[in-house]
Amino acid sequence: MAELLKKLQDEMKAAMKSGDKERLSTIRMLISEIKKVQIDKKKELSDEEIIEIIQRYAKQRRESIKQYREAGREDLAEKEEKELKIVQEFLPEQLSEEEIEKIVDEVIAETGASSMKDMGKVMKIVMEKVKGRAEGSVVSSIVKKKLSGNG
Repeated sequence: MAELLKKLQDEMKAAMKSGDKERLSTIRMLISEIKKVQIDKKKELSDEEIIEIIQRYAKQRRESIKQYREAGREDLAEKEEKELKIVQEFLPEQLSEEEIEKIVDEVIAETGASSMKDMGKVMKIVMEKVKGRAEGSVVSSIVKKKLSGNG
């Protein structure tokens, strides 16, 4: 069993014992997402694959928060934010924008990228280097800024 899945199950038990319903339901949802993918793929998942599932789930929470705020539903946005905070505990620590910029600069130097037409090549390499530690949208905006000459 993947280390991360075991940690999730341990945290679920702890939430049951402490009576933290919100934490319990969030962790249960994560475990159910993981189990669903395991069944679809017919195999145990690695920690890396589990992190990808958790990242997708976190991204969905962020999108929901944005939509709820736009609709003026602060109550629902706050609920999603609490859930997102719990989910993020199980993800690797995210890189700062400065750290991402440094990696982007290194990749641009390595590849000799000079314009927006090189964006795909740069993004591919950067995303491999930051796997699980940065959101694609953040990386994309930094790469665009650097390749368009504004960075």
